[in-house]
Amino acid sequence: MTTKQTVPPAEPSRAQINALAGPVMLEFGTAWCGHCRAAQAHIASALADHPNVRHIRITDGNGRPLGRSFGVKLWPTLIFLSDGNEIARVVRPRDDTAIRHALAQFDEKRLTSDCGTMPRITKQAD
Repeated sequence: MTTKQTVPPAEPSRAQINALAGPVMLEFGTAWCGHCRAAQAHIASALADHPNVRHIRITDGNGRPLGRSFGVKLWPTLIFLSDGNEIARVVRPRDDTAIRHALAQFDEKRLTSDCGTMPRITKQAD
């Protein structure tokens, strides 16, 4: 199964990221980072169930303004955006649980925007 993973040739600007439509997962890290390499299987596993999410890898480091604009301090940092707005963040995932939870927020956001406010269902007394 393939995922929509993009490695930009040059770091995009914050304005370009903010202008992205739909669900996006930004992955900040480096190729030599052990934590980043260890997270790859967890990221791929979680994204397999969300083919509509655009995955963009950003090589981060000193002097890289995009990571600083998002307040990235540890790698990997996964930032989940919906139409350019941050809805979730996962730092140094050790398994796919937190990633799946963040990805589920895209589904919740879509349901809310498709249906308006979701009604609260309460159990009626017998």
